[in-house]
Amino acid sequence: MPMVQITTWLAFLVCVITIGVAGTLLTRYGDAIADKTGLGGTWIGLMLMATVTSLPELAAGISAVTIGDLPDIAAGDVFGSCAYNLLLLVLLDYLQRSTPLYAHARRGHVLSAGFGIILLGFTGLSLILTQFGVSLYLLHIGIYTPIILLLYGVAIRTVFLYEKARIASFIEKEPDKYPGHSLRDLAIRYAVAAVFVVAAGLWLPHIAADIAEQMGWTQSFVGTLFAALATSLPELVVTIAAVRIGAVDMAIGDLLGSNMFNVLILAIDDIFYVKAPILESISSIHLSSVFSAMTMTGTAIVGFYFRSRHLVFNRLAWTSVFLLAVYFINAWVLYSHDHSPGTTVRASPAGSLHHDGHRFSLRQGMGNILKHAGTAITFTSETAQAE
Repeated sequence: MPMVQITTWLAFLVCVITIGVAGTLLTRYGDAIADKTGLGGTWIGLMLMATVTSLPELAAGISAVTIGDLPDIAAGDVFGSCAYNLLLLVLLDYLQRSTPLYAHARRGHVLSAGFGIILLGFTGLSLILTQFGVSLYLLHIGIYTPIILLLYGVAIRTVFLYEKARIASFIEKEPDKYPGHSLRDLAIRYAVAAVFVVAAGLWLPHIAADIAEQMGWTQSFVGTLFAALATSLPELVVTIAAVRIGAVDMAIGDLLGSNMFNVLILAIDDIFYVKAPILESISSIHLSSVFSAMTMTGTAIVGFYFRSRHLVFNRLAWTSVFLLAVYFINAWVLYSHDHSPGTTVRASPAGSLHHDGHRFSLRQGMGNILKHAGTAITFTSETAQAE
């Protein structure tokens, strides 16, 4: 391996470690601040905690679309993080050992999972519409952005109202994890950890772009698998910590809540990306990740309701096995698309697809279909009148 590639991968490793360590501390201090200020039991506190755990994705996304002009890295990080968070349910299931995770997880998680599907589905539909030349935007911001913002606000408010009693009960029972630290001390520690997370998040998209260039991979592939892995490390550590203290339902809620916030990040990225609406500037291959995340979320919902106690190899529930399968199938699709010789599929502002070196305008194709349909209708009408 050339020295330049070794240097790039070492830089990526440093970035991963920084996000993993600082992101974990950020989550811990943010949780302590929420408890000490009394925000932990409010829906505002719920939003703040979602922001804390997803701060690496937020920093990486804004950096990718502003400094680096890398919308595919930003989108890949968002959709890849959604799939990776759902993959962490498999880890939770594995760590349970005795009984499947889904056998005793609260069915209330279906609400946040359902809103996650709505947000992902609307985003996927918007991306499909851009391929057909349907593009409504104000200045450089797509019409889908304010709708995503509204949907997220409704979702987080609805989830909080549903979970209000349980959240308040949990916070009352939870001991003060930092009795020897003042609010000011925690705020300083939080700020220092945030600086490291933001710095690593700003650096990550550029490293990911270098990896894509040096390895001959697409930015969509690198963003979805590698950038998403790095920015999701805080969720990984929080998930393991939650199992240790027996707060499995809180871990599940954090993962599903982070997925909702990740879609919100895409809307924020669209606001900061001033060249064009972001969904018009990214590869259509991201649809694979969107629909995979939706399928994985739907699978989790089935698991929460079916509550099967059967384990595969005495380790995982069938729900987890299916989650693993969907995740790796999506990874294989991205990798295969990335390594298909002479094949390039990407979106363009004109609403067209580029495939195998030939440009195929979906807008023109739809126009031809409508033209032929109109001709057929006219012919049928004239025939009926003649009879």
